[in-house]
Amino acid sequence: MRRLISSGSPFEAAAGYSRAVVDGEWVFVAGTTGFDYARMTIAADAAAQARQALANIEAALAEAGARLGDIVRVRYYLPDPGDWPQVAPVVGEAFAAIRPAATALVCGIVDPRMKIEIEVTARRRNEATARDAAG
Repeated sequence: MRRLISSGSPFEAAAGYSRAVVDGEWVFVAGTTGFDYARMTIAADAAAQARQALANIEAALAEAGARLGDIVRVRYYLPDPGDWPQVAPVVGEAFAAIRPAATALVCGIVDPRMKIEIEVTARRRNEATARDAAG
């Protein structure tokens, strides 16, 4: 069963996408930036943006019935490679125990205030699946 999740961001409505799409056990979270969607503000600092993006992702996953520990794939998009030294410790801490497959790309982002965009794929696990995966 497919279910769409919105953060309430005006970007989603304007561009016609969902913050996340749940399809069976899979959760696909769209590229997520450091905007605080409740206030529609964004910090100037790359590390602060990474923390907010992770919080936004965590909220979308929770609504989908998943958690950060269910993430199997992550992609980081940065317009300035010079911001990576600030971002790496933040994402490194968030994913230290999870260790998803990851890619970091340097590319343009649609809003010059955005210093990072993070996209994840997660696989929700029921208790039986979790026990089987553990061993």
